[in-house]
Formats: sequence, structure tokens, C-alpha cells
Amino acid sequence: MIKPYIQGFNSMSQTAKKRIETINGSMDPVPANVFSSQRRIVASIISLPEGLAFNERMKVDGIEFLSKIPEDSVPVAFFDPQYRGVLDKLGYGNEGEKRGQRRCSLPQMSEKIIKDFIRGIASALIPTGHLFLWMDKYHLCTGIQKWINGSKLETVDLLIWDKNRMGMGYRSRKQSEYLIVLQKPPHRAKGVWKIHNIPDVWMEEVKRNGHAHKKPIDLQGELIAAVSNEGDVVIDPAAGSFSVMEACRIRNRNFLGCDING
Repeated sequence: MIKPYIQGFNSMSQTAKKRIETINGSMDPVPANVFSSQRRIVASIISLPEGLAFNERMKVDGIEFLSKIPEDSVPVAFFDPQYRGVLDKLGYGNEGEKRGQRRCSLPQMSEKIIKDFIRGIASALIPTGHLFLWMDKYHLCTGIQKWINGSKLETVDLLIWDKNRMGMGYRSRKQSEYLIVLQKPPHRAKGVWKIHNIPDVWMEEVKRNGHAHKKPIDLQGELIAAVSNEGDVVIDPAAGSFSVMEACRIRNRNFLGCDING
């Protein structure tokens, strides 16, 4: 019986195969134990095109940014889409008032734009690379498969962030957000994921400091450490509060990201 990751390798383009053979030596051997702390993937060095810089808060359109990232080049990406499905569905009526002012001021992404972001990220990820996709309860329940169709990314895990703070809700009140873990083929954990004590419910209180959707630095830092090596590049094409940049600084990774608002 052919191993699943070998099946994924055989289905790749020749360019992607050459990339993974270069960065990984070969698909075998891999650690026999899935709980190995070894990461055998070594990402290549990226030559940045003009206009991009590491470890800076860049004010750039995210789709334009992704078009400049070489294919099969980065091991990990984060994406926090600025969707408005739950606001439209529930019609809270408080946009532009009090805390709703910050939500209202953020540029909204259409379904098409979200798909374009995910396809751009999928192109930039190395084989076995990971995308951490932030999600709310509404979109988790209604489904996001349409966003990732055609990207070759596959859901491999789910984490819950308990914010320890009440949010919106007609019935139950939101206190959590969700982080969907997607992986580019070949889909495997052995020799790729090297930290095995991250709980799937993570409690971390975050001070917003003026940004409506600031994310937990410690959680993002643990995930970065799990699927990359020191010095690797982590991308975030819709960086918002640039919490991923701070997580990269703490974990000695190179951040490459932008936000339309800078």
C-alpha cells in the first residue's frame, strides 16, 4: 500500500517535486514516530522583489503582495479574512456606534477576494506548508469549503481560542474564535510538525489596543515554532494589528506581511 504522503508527492507538478526534493532531500526516511520533535523540512532562502521588506509593517494590497511571493517558497502563513457574513446575517444594527465603530471602519472582503487570497497563499506555500486560517463560529458552521476549493489545501486540524471575553450573540454569546489548520500536499505530520503539547483549546486574553481583531501572540508563536525553523519566513497578507510579526520576532522568524491600512 502506498503511503498517503507519497501519493501526494506523486500527484505534484514537476516544479513542486524538485522543490521538495531540494528542501527535504527526499520523501524518505521520515521519523518513525509521529511525535518526533524533528522537523526535516528546510525552506529555501527567498530573494525579495523590489517593494517588499522583512519584519516591517508594510502598507500594501494583500493580493498584490501575494503575487510577488515566489511559488513554493514559504513554510507557514496566517490569514484573518475581514468577512462580514455574521454581521449581515444577524443585523446587529450597531455598526458605527461604540465598539461597532472599529468593525465598521475595516474594509470588508467579498467571497471572491477571500478565495483569491487563499489561492495566492497556497501558491506561496512550500509542499507540506501550513496555512492558519482564522474563523468565527458563523462561518465555521455554514462552511468554508467553497473558499478552499481548487487550492489543493486540506483541513488537517482545528484549534479554539478562548478569549475570556464575551462577544456578540442573540442566543449564546461568543467567547471563542477558531483557527483552521490547512496543509498543502503532501499532507503529513511526521518530520513536519515538531511541537506536540499545544492544546486544541487555548486560553489567552488579549488587549485590543485600538484594533478590533487583534489575535493571540503566544498561540500564533507556538504554531510558528511547530511548523517552521528559526530564520524561516512567515507570511501574513492581511496583517491587521501585526500580531504575527510580534510572534515572529519572539520566535526568531522572519515576518513578511502587509495590511491595506498599514
